[in-house]
Amino acid sequence: MAATCPEITLEMQPRARFDVVDVRRRVREMCGPIFERCPWVLYCSYHTTAGYLDQGLASRLNAQRAGVTPYLRAFQTVFPEGAGYQHDELHLRQELSEEQRRTEPRNGDSHLAFIGAGLRSCVAYHERPDEPVYFIDFDGVNGACPRRRMTSIVGFTEERVIARERFRIPVAAQPVDSVNLKDPSLGLFDRIQTLIDRHGVMKGRIQLTLADTDRQAGLTVNEYETLLMQGDLRDVICNPFRFMVRRPCRLLASLRRIRTKTMTCTRFLRLQRSISLLVSESAMTGVSGVVHGKYQSPILVQWGLGGGSARELDFCVTQFQ
Repeated sequence: MAATCPEITLEMQPRARFDVVDVRRRVREMCGPIFERCPWVLYCSYHTTAGYLDQGLASRLNAQRAGVTPYLRAFQTVFPEGAGYQHDELHLRQELSEEQRRTEPRNGDSHLAFIGAGLRSCVAYHERPDEPVYFIDFDGVNGACPRRRMTSIVGFTEERVIARERFRIPVAAQPVDSVNLKDPSLGLFDRIQTLIDRHGVMKGRIQLTLADTDRQAGLTVNEYETLLMQGDLRDVICNPFRFMVRRPCRLLASLRRIRTKTMTCTRFLRLQRSISLLVSESAMTGVSGVVHGKYQSPILVQWGLGGGSARELDFCVTQFQ
């Protein structure tokens, strides 16, 4: 049944460092009405500085460029380029080779804007043919070179829950911390893959959700790089305007007005309580599994003690039909 779900992967070349592309329109121009008969369409980005707004937030911003762009620009004001991010101190990045240090983008601002604005790597939109779906890029150009951007799009009619489980995630005793949920030592992704294999899920998604009783924490998908997660992000949680240029800004005033309508996190960052990950077949191996980009990790972020040494995470495996 899942084999009837149409899926394409689209390659895009950004026009500027900050770029907003209507993917639904691009798909229609390149592939015709391939998703026309699908009530639901899932969009998956493979990048940590480029992704999508969930449909609810996009609708509150009028689902148009004139509403979405000021909202996003405000986060660029809060996280300006070259504002002294630890992530950009390439000589401190132990995972980089000397050759990589020469070409690695200094993009700490783009990562924080992605997290702060609530961008997602994987979203499901109820199909509305006249409503745009924007792929938002905060780091589309490195120097003078446009970056190669990929997004997968899957259409489906129904989504059936195959399995549900609760998983305990060990956390530090310190109030502000982050956990890489893809860390093999946790065993979470091994368990997810076991369920995918057991139930033969070909196309679907994993939904990770913090337990209802678990507060002062949120989820995002990004690069789990130590200086970014343990340095820059920690600084922002403690002081949301840590990197902002100290001058009046109409965009920031707009953000504060929007924030009262759209932001539910008591901290500044629009961290979610639930995130999704695409499940599909690998083009190379034909084996189904969680689809993600090279540097993507689901991350649990906490800004307060949870009352114990672990937080509870619910996950469900679904199959598209």
